[in-house]
Amino acid sequence: MRMYDIILKKRNGGELDESEINELVRGVTDKSIPDYQITAFLMAVFFRGMTARETAELTLAMARSGDMMDLSGINGVTVDKHSTGGVGDKTTLIIAPIAAALGGKAAKLSGRGLGHTGGTIDKLESIPGFKTEIEPEEFIKQVNEIGLCVAGQSENLAPADKRLYALRDVTATVDCIPLIAASVMSKKIAAGSQNIVLDVKCGSGAFMKNPEAARELAKAMVDIGKSAGRNVTALITNMDAPLGNAVGNALEVKEAVSVLCGQVKNDLYELCVILAAHMAEYISGKAYDECVSDVKKVIENGSAFEKLCKMITAQGGDASALENTEKLPKAQIIHEIRAEKSGYIGAMNAEEIGMAAMILGAGRAKADDKIDCGAGIILRKKTGDYISENDVIAELYTNKSDPLKEAEQRFMNALHITEAPPEKLPLVYDIIK
Repeated sequence: MRMYDIILKKRNGGELDESEINELVRGVTDKSIPDYQITAFLMAVFFRGMTARETAELTLAMARSGDMMDLSGINGVTVDKHSTGGVGDKTTLIIAPIAAALGGKAAKLSGRGLGHTGGTIDKLESIPGFKTEIEPEEFIKQVNEIGLCVAGQSENLAPADKRLYALRDVTATVDCIPLIAASVMSKKIAAGSQNIVLDVKCGSGAFMKNPEAARELAKAMVDIGKSAGRNVTALITNMDAPLGNAVGNALEVKEAVSVLCGQVKNDLYELCVILAAHMAEYISGKAYDECVSDVKKVIENGSAFEKLCKMITAQGGDASALENTEKLPKAQIIHEIRAEKSGYIGAMNAEEIGMAAMILGAGRAKADDKIDCGAGIILRKKTGDYISENDVIAELYTNKSDPLKEAEQRFMNALHITEAPPEKLPLVYDIIK
């Protein structure tokens, strides 16, 4: 079977069979297929698409291309959650402890941030001493003992996806729904959990810019989960503005702690309650409304925060930094951004705000860039808020003064000020099971 024939078949709109897909993934993994042929194939898929069967078989082949986590040693209901990427998205730090407090087993492998999207592992590593590299046996043991573990992804988790994604990134084929769905779900399936909640972002700070495209992606991922024998719920959620008020690693940890301790009840709190309640449906089998009540209860009684502290301690971190967040990394420079005129914030470009945070040191332009855990942005005003001239809209946190001007300009360009209040957009557009 020649790669030329696979490319030609897909270019002409044909449907690949299972053996052709397996041969493709094998060649991607062992590097026997050169980059130029893989990129030709990716472009053919971009224009011709894939059927639901092809997408599911590609996903399963990619999942089997490396390590497959065996979670059979975990006693209880295993749950996982994945976000398609956004700005200020620290939901894992809140939802995983809630799931554990409700009796679930939150076994999660997470990645690092790149570009304007933050990575859960980067956020957790802003906690002094916290380690994310954990052996599989230790991972299983910790999940059994305290109900959760969030660890870094193995280098050999879905390696075919790593190579395909790197080539998609440089060939303008990232925003292709079958390829996105296969990329996300191959890692989720390889990670082993039986029950998965997906947070599919749409808006200015997401891959999917509108609910229709996000709905198509969500349905594709739910269908893949079904083909793989997994239970999947996908929520299509708003990413037209950063989630919560903090963007940047230590700043986001602080906000997550505030939500888990019941001190903050903003859009981040609301979304976490919704996502966690859908996870709780898998854990307890209760009706959704009862699950919402249970989620709020473990926040209010402190048991969810206690689970987070236990996880931090178990993974070598200083849990006292959660009880006293002044121990977390802090930026030396705090620069206020003030409103130039009065009006309503009619819209915020979340991607541009994420890029401003990256310029300050909170993110990576390249995979090997070093992150400044204390850098980022605190939003004092968000979409829909009225601002008067000279009001503080945001605070920029950094340890280097050079990027301040560029970051401030980028932030201001992300705002659209209007005379009338904007229409309020929903936090959740749709739910697909």
